[in-house]
Amino acid sequence: MNNDIKITESRGNVFVDLGFEPAEAEIMKMRAEIMIRMAARLKAQGWTQAEAARRLGVSQPRICRLIKGKVEDFSLDMLLTLAARAGLRPELRIV
Repeated sequence: MNNDIKITESRGNVFVDLGFEPAEAEIMKMRAEIMIRMAARLKAQGWTQAEAARRLGVSQPRICRLIKGKVEDFSLDMLLTLAARAGLRPELRIV
């Protein structure tokens, strides 16, 4: 067993923990949350990647990147558009 392992408690946003500037980290967190919910929605619908691409108006490789969580490949605006097309109702709350 390795006793040199150091565990650091998260500050509540993994992107802040990874060193991103707080404002950028919040946007990345929102994008990741939408991607997680989108992947769950596509799975619940039983859609193949090709069918999801057709229904959402994007390419199949784009759906693959969405499912794999490639946050850097999607703007927040595009993710909100895809979520709405998938039948989700995105809301913005500022607290």
